[in-house]
Amino acid sequence: MNRTPRRVVVTAPFFDEAAIGYLRHHGCEVEIAKGPPDSSLTGEQLINLLQGAAGWIVGQAYATRDLLTALPDLQVLARRGVGYERIDVDAVRDLGRVLTIGAGGNDASVADHTIGLMLAVARRLRESQNRMLAGNWSILMSSDLFGKTVGIVGLGRIGKSLVQRLKGFEVRILVCHPRPDDDYGKANDIAYVEMETLLRQSDYVTVHAPLTPQTRFLIGRDALALMKPTGILVNTARGGLVDDEALLHALKAGRLAGAGLDVYLSESDPAYKPVSEELIALPNVIATPHSAASSVEGLARTNMVVAESVVAVLDGQSPPEACIITDGRRITAGR
Repeated sequence: MNRTPRRVVVTAPFFDEAAIGYLRHHGCEVEIAKGPPDSSLTGEQLINLLQGAAGWIVGQAYATRDLLTALPDLQVLARRGVGYERIDVDAVRDLGRVLTIGAGGNDASVADHTIGLMLAVARRLRESQNRMLAGNWSILMSSDLFGKTVGIVGLGRIGKSLVQRLKGFEVRILVCHPRPDDDYGKANDIAYVEMETLLRQSDYVTVHAPLTPQTRFLIGRDALALMKPTGILVNTARGGLVDDEALLHALKAGRLAGAGLDVYLSESDPAYKPVSEELIALPNVIATPHSAASSVEGLARTNMVVAESVVAVLDGQSPPEACIITDGRRITAGR
């Protein structure tokens, strides 16, 4: 087994040549994992794959304390994306490792995708094309995004990218965020409101919050009941923020006009797979397979962000602060 301190294993798919070249240029030996998605690998398989590696560019794998303990050479985990709920952050910190994310790489891609889902649901694109394929070219009435009220739940980098795109549609923007920025709000003509107000007044509700124990089922039965029957829900953030079963019931009962979904509770809980399958079969749901960040350009940007973070850690430096989730070197250095 090669135990070079600059060995970097990539288990994230679609890792491009430019990012590989960057790592090699900075003295890293790059190993691109072949085979099934890293989320399906067992702990033993991951240990065998990562043994001796100093850096790991992670896709959707689970990184537990036991796994990290079994990999003493691993210095940095770089999550190719921004969600890190599958990684034991406390273990990374306690073991003196570094966890980074691809902050800033996919903001534009996810914001673009969110707009696409809004328009596709409101303009009933799926229903219209299916009717045309069946030989029915009659026109379905649909609704505009222009001039409507859009509620954004969570105003991080992606939420702010969405605000910029929505300006062209001349919408009224409501935001629910735990730390309102009044200067940003005034500069961008947005109103910070409580969650209940946002749900009651919005024509579109789009979720961009992190998934934590506190935000799980943030949009559940009670929240959905507050939305307009003409309302559209969009989730491009994380499965689990929305109670998919409650959403399914609301859509089937006609209490919502539609939904645009890129993430699903069944991604982390297979028991919900039948719910996901029933949701994506509905004519007023536009569904994509957690692909909002996966444009060619978005992945190229994110790949480079994580490659730069890995090199920074292996060089004994610090990645950009926005990319650091935890840096256990700071803790161990102070002991």
